Amino acid sequence: MTNKPTSPTTSKIKNSIPNRALAQTIGKQPSIFKTIKEYIIMTIGMCLYSFGWIGCVLPAKSTSGAASGLAIVISTALENSFGWDIKIGTIVLCINVVLLIAAGFILGWNFGIKTIYCIFVLSMSMNVWQEILPADDFLHLDRFLSMVVGGVITGFGVAMALMQGGSAGGTDILAMIINKFRAISYGRIIFILDLLIIASSLTVGFSIDAAIYGYIMTLVFGYTVDMILAGNKQSSQVFIISPKYEEITTALNYELGRGVTLLDSEGGYTHRRSKMVMVVCSNRETPTVLNFVKRIDPDAFITVGSVMGVYGRGFQPIKL
Repeated sequence: MTNKPTSPTTSKIKNSIPNRALAQTIGKQPSIFKTIKEYIIMTIGMCLYSFGWIGCVLPAKSTSGAASGLAIVISTALENSFGWDIKIGTIVLCINVVLLIAAGFILGWNFGIKTIYCIFVLSMSMNVWQEILPADDFLHLDRFLSMVVGGVITGFGVAMALMQGGSAGGTDILAMIINKFRAISYGRIIFILDLLIIASSLTVGFSIDAAIYGYIMTLVFGYTVDMILAGNKQSSQVFIISPKYEEITTALNYELGRGVTLLDSEGGYTHRRSKMVMVVCSNRETPTVLNFVKRIDPDAFITVGSVMGVYGRGFQPIKL
């Protein structure tokens, strides 16, 4: 979702050579320790995500949505039909590689390195958990509770990766491909794909109650991710008041690729005139926006609010 800047002030900044140099300087400021921390958090998140699937979903003899759910369906089909025992993580990796290649040709080869990293960590950790965890329900939970706990753990793990700019791939990639040709909301595509994946489990021997538990896990998973990503709203509206508004605008435009709007503002006490930066972004981008602002002006005044819907260029089309 990219809303290109259209403000006259932003256009002036765009054409300013010093500000271009400033943007490049800002991009070099994060330390190697911050990058290492991000990858550590994403690694932990993917390990938790894979543990939820292997430690909770598999012992419950059920499945759910996403690439991991499809992998369980494929694994079961291969074992029932040919006797092949292929690990879940290996199938997840194959699914994501196919989707990445397809998306590369359709959307362009611009996927983030963090997403690719998360995909490989997820696949490897799934195989490791499947190797070391007992096949039986070692948590000693009933089937329903095992799926609920699995939904919470997987949701928490994915949210950790999303907050660092990563992604588990799978249906996320497929949703981007579909959006290339159809103006369907991202959440609706993911929901439909998950429903189809869970329904497909019935064709390989899963029972009706297993599918129902899969739908329950999908709901728990989605709610957990929404809660961790600061509510169930799709987007955030951020207002930033700072004397360094030009530097903040440049950073958001050229480093984050996010358009902004500059509004005239005046202090009620000092009557000092300045510009207020307004940016609308997805919830997963909000921590990144705040980090950019904090790096430039730690004393900036910021408000963050949830918005019910965002329509127009770079967001959802207006539907009447």
